[in-house]
Order: sequence, then structure tokens, then C-alpha cells
Amino acid sequence: MSQTAPLPAEPQVNQALAADHGLKPDEYQRILDLLGRTPSYTELGIFSAMWNEHCSYKSSKKWLRTLPTSGPQVIQGPGENAGVVDIGDGQAVVFKMESHNHPSYIEPYQGAATGVGGILRDVFTMGARPIAAMNALSFGDPEHPKTRHLVKGVVHGIGGYGNAFGVPTVAGETRFHAAYNGNCLVNAFAAGLADVDKIFYAKASGVGRPVVYLGAKTGRDGVGGATMASAEFDDSIEEKRPTVQVGDPFTEKKLMEACMELMTTGAVIAIQDMGAAGLTCSAVEMGDKGDLGVRLDLERVPCREENMSAYEMMLSESQERMLMVLDPEREAAARAVFEKWDLDFAIVGETIAEDRFLVQLDGVTKADLPLKALSGTAPEYDRPWEPTAPAAPLELPQALPAPAEMLLTLIGSANGASRAWIWEQYDTMVLADTVQRPGGDAGVVRVHGSRKGLAFTSDVTPRYCKANPHEGGKQAVAETYRNLCAVGATPLAITDNLNFGNPEKPAIMGQFVGCIEGIGEACRALDYPVVSGNVSLYNETDGQAILPTPTIGGVGLLADYTKALSLPFKAAGEAILLIGSGEGHLGQSAALAALGIEAGDAPHVDLEAEKTRGAFIRDLADKGWLTACHDLADGGLAMAAAEMALASGGIGCVLDDAPAGLAPFAWFFGEDQGRYLVTADAAHAAAVLELADAAGVPAQKIGETGGEMVTLGGSGALLTELKAAHEGWFAGWVGQV
Repeated sequence: MSQTAPLPAEPQVNQALAADHGLKPDEYQRILDLLGRTPSYTELGIFSAMWNEHCSYKSSKKWLRTLPTSGPQVIQGPGENAGVVDIGDGQAVVFKMESHNHPSYIEPYQGAATGVGGILRDVFTMGARPIAAMNALSFGDPEHPKTRHLVKGVVHGIGGYGNAFGVPTVAGETRFHAAYNGNCLVNAFAAGLADVDKIFYAKASGVGRPVVYLGAKTGRDGVGGATMASAEFDDSIEEKRPTVQVGDPFTEKKLMEACMELMTTGAVIAIQDMGAAGLTCSAVEMGDKGDLGVRLDLERVPCREENMSAYEMMLSESQERMLMVLDPEREAAARAVFEKWDLDFAIVGETIAEDRFLVQLDGVTKADLPLKALSGTAPEYDRPWEPTAPAAPLELPQALPAPAEMLLTLIGSANGASRAWIWEQYDTMVLADTVQRPGGDAGVVRVHGSRKGLAFTSDVTPRYCKANPHEGGKQAVAETYRNLCAVGATPLAITDNLNFGNPEKPAIMGQFVGCIEGIGEACRALDYPVVSGNVSLYNETDGQAILPTPTIGGVGLLADYTKALSLPFKAAGEAILLIGSGEGHLGQSAALAALGIEAGDAPHVDLEAEKTRGAFIRDLADKGWLTACHDLADGGLAMAAAEMALASGGIGCVLDDAPAGLAPFAWFFGEDQGRYLVTADAAHAAAVLELADAAGVPAQKIGETGGEMVTLGGSGALLTELKAAHEGWFAGWVGQV
């Protein structure tokens, strides 16, 4: 390999500079040993981008390999831009979730907006037209001085990009907790539709084929973004603002249409989104997957700023860009497509036979590296970890609020209040296929031109994951499974977004390992494989880690979207049935958290019961026997009933007293798993109970719809009071100066 002397203007490469790029001393020594020389400044930047946590998964690969990723419905599992799952009739759903946590904390609007843009590109890069988006957001204490600013910026960034691009946001979740004061989480999900025989991949093939740059021009925004996302925050956070990318949803819309048109020409051999680490990562990944090398001529890269260095061009994360390996015989047709859409189309290099990543600028070699060492053989660690100690038994206060009082407190709290203020900022109906908007258990979108529907949901309970990572991981998967079943959908597969603190701390790594083991166990038991995902580590500020937050995004299929179940009560005088059973588990419950108590163990998840009861609910949906359905989660029975009543627009309910031997507070607010609250008219209610008995599914009538209150045994709250509490908190809090 050729010796590359640094230009006078470039810093001298040494161990200190490597440390500034996030490389540990042993990693820098590994580079020296690999090359047999000191790397150039551009080469150091390339290594820092490809070997950081965000791109290499060096702390997590060992554990990610244990997850189940295959099944008869899976066309493409992890390793590509997005996962691909068969939905029948020659169609596939393509989906993925990714984090944009660090950028969103530094610059909330652009951080969140470009998170949406990046995940949309992951989907349409594979030939799928996006049909739905959702997001999972975690913010600090509402009273923290930065939280309101972050919420407003992130929500407006998500809406500003997604609305302009033209994709409906159909589901999501938002939580508040002091553990996120110094590090909010912004997890973005997108799904698209494609024909199974028209999926495009990132695997390059053929020697001497053109490498083509597509889309917007390259600028200096986002330089070093992937490296920044692989480090903790400290008091120098404001200095990291230039590492945040700037997005343009209108250019992205044009890029999507151009790519979809390009894919019909037969010109695409391989295609890759320029996401984290930009040109570097996209070129290296395409070459690595195809066992090829890549040569780049940077003077051909379209730039919007003058005198950009090779280092800047290779590490820029400017948005709305793609890299493609082209069939040279179709160059003219491909170029014509992009010129029509007023987007850049530039041949910037070629594939080569050697295991080599050769980067040149104006004839000067700026980097000459073994390509495989950058990707396929990047460092991999088996981090020391220690299991999370069992939680101490829960000790309840001597006096607890009456159920109705507790319900009013919970439903009007930061974590119990309506999220309508958030999702009303988003276009939920664009494309005209949305069947169920945010606010229910899952968003539902019609597969255009058919009776099929796709359901989308995301969930995790970080309190559970901290108290008991294994059960918390299981529960996150199981709750998305329940959410999909609660709208009548058959769960197909998941994508995950694993948000944790510093993996170099054995306790944090133990949380990660425990959650992964729980997720894997649940996915295997439920035939619900992981087909894509993202790991976001080092979510810490000044050594304070976030709660372990392994967000699970679930996707399900309805054979007939007109049979979808929904949350609101439909009429007075209907029976309320509880499907499933429980013992009033209050450890780590939402009700106690609203009282300032976070203690006890997470609830146990019986996966076999989840599977059986989910199938039972789906069967009832298919039969048309139910008028409403809601899974029981945060806040238990009381919260589920209140949400169904409020969604109905004015139909209250009366729930029976707690059964003998169970305290009212535990009965109404316990968070035992595997439970659904459903309604049916009298004739169908009797049939449901009879069918449940035959199937061995616990079921009982526990109340009736009607009236102007939600009555919990001996105490009740007016719907008007509940509505004021539920709808008032968010708007009131956001509107404060």
C-alpha cells in the first residue's frame, strides 16, 4: 500500500489525536500494526467512523447473534438497510427502527428531523415505498429546565420532516423520567411496501463497475456525527453542535421518487443509504458485503462548500444522499432519471478486485486501507458484565389513595396524560390509507388496493428493565405482541432499538445482556423474530446513565382491515370482560411511580399464556364478537377502562369490586401481564366466556359500560373530571413559559 504523507494543514496523527476521535489506545495500536505505519489524517477519520460503537456494534455483536432472526415469513433479517417480511400476494413489508438520541439532545429540531429522514431512506433504499412512521421518545423530568425545550424541538422536527415528506405517523410512545435529564431518546421507525421480487440490497458485485453518488450535495454538516454518537456527554456538549446534520424533506421526497424510478431501469446493482459516517460507511459496507474493494475519486463528489478536504468529505453526514453500484450499460438511463429530478448524479469511483479502500483527491492518495478491516473484521469485544441484583421485596405505604382518587392522579400525570398534543403535530392521514390513528394500542394502515392491513406499535417499560432486565426484555416484546393482537393483527416480526448507558461499566453491560436474553426468549416463544434494529450505547451525561430502554417495534398483519378491533367503548349496556388473570402485581407499577415510589420487582411474563391469549383475541376479532379491546399495561385495569371510556366520547363504565383476598388498589392498578379488557353485547359475552372455558383461557365478566362515570368498585370519577385531567396536562405544561 502506498505511503500517504499528511498535507501541511492536516494535524499530525498520534495517540492523542486518535483518542480525540474516540479510539482507545489498544485500538490505535491495532491500526498501527494493521498498516505497518502511521495512518494519514483521513485514514484516522475513516477508522474512527467505522470502528466506533454506532457503526461497528463492537460491544453488542456477541449478544445480538443470540437473537432469533429467521422464520418462514422472513425474507431479509438483520444486516441490510432494513428487515423484509412476506405479507402474501407477492408483497413484503420493509421496516426498521433507529436512534438519533445524541443529535436530538444537542439540536432537537434537526436531530429529530434527520432521524426521520435517515430511517425513511433505509426503507426506500430497498425499493419499498414508505407507508407509515412512528417514534418512541424518552425525555427527562418535566420540571428540568431543558425538558420543555427538547420536547417542543423534537416533536416539531419529527412533524416538520415527516409531514413535508408525506408519510403518516400512525403510532408511538412518549415517557418522562429524571434518568433522561441529560440524554433524551429519539427512536424513529419507518415501514414501506415492496414486491418480493423487487427488493434491492447493498451487496456490490462485479469488478470495474461504476460507484455512483446520488442526491444532494455534500457539506460540512454532520462531520464526525457517528463518532459523537458513540461517546458520553459532558460539559462540552455545546461544542458538538456542528456534528448534527441538517435535513431537507423536499429533497428527500425527490430522492425517493428518483430512486424508485431508477430501480425500474435495471441499472442498480447495489444501493446504500449514506447515513452514519456518510460516504465512508456506505462505500465500505457495499464493498464488504460483495467481497470487493472500492476506489473513490473525491474531486468528483458534488460539494456545496468550497475547499472541502478529503477528511471532511469522507466523514460528512449531509442528508438526502445515496451511493450506488451501477450497471455501466445503463448509465445514460440512470443519469437521465436524476437529472429529471434535479438531483446530483456523479460517478465517483469504481469497484476493484483487491481488498482495498483507496481514496484519492486530485490524484493524491488520501487513504489506502484494507477494506475488510474497516467493516467485517472491525474490533469486537466481550465486555465484562455483572447480573443485576434481584430487587428487594416491595413495601407498600400504610395508606394508599382510594381507586378513583388514584386514577385521577395517574391519568393527569406526566406519564399518564394524553399524548394528543404530540401526535396532532403530525400528519396521520396522508396517503389516505390510515385505518387507526395514534392513541390506541397500534396504528393500522390499509395495504393500498386490498383488504389487508398492517399494524404498527412500539413499547418498552424501562422501570421493569432496570429492576429485572430479563423480565423487562421479555415484557417489552410481549407488550408489542399484545398491542398487535388487541387490534386483531397477527404479529409478524420486530425491530429493536436498544438504548443503554456505557457498556464499559459491568453493571450497564449486565443490563444489556439481561434484556437481550429476555428479548430472545420472548421472540422464540412467540414466533416473532427480530429482522432489523439498532444499538445506541453511551447514553450518559457526566456518568449518569439513562434507564435501560430496549424499545421494541412490532409489525402485524390483518387479513381484513375492516375487522380491526379498536379501543373505544361503542355503546352503553355492554359487558366488560377481563381476559387473563392476575394477582395484583404492583412492583415498578405506573400507579406507584406516580406517587414517587419505584420499587419492587418487574412482573413475570408467562410467554405461553401470552401466545395462547393472543391467539384467542385474534380469533374473537375474526368472529366479530367483540366491540372493543385494549391490552392492560401501565396503570392496569383502572387505566385501561378509563382510556376506553374517554376514547368513546362519553360512555362511562362500572367495574366490580376487587375479588376476595385482593386489595382494591392492587386489583385496579396491578400490572400483571397477558391481559386484555374487551367488551361485547350480552349474547356474544356469554359465547366468549364459553369459548374461553373450552380453550383454557381465564376470562370473567367484571363490569358493564354506561353512565357518566368510571366507577371502580366503591369509588368513582366523573368522565368530565377524567377528561380535564387527561387532556389538560400536556397542553398546559407545553404552553408554560
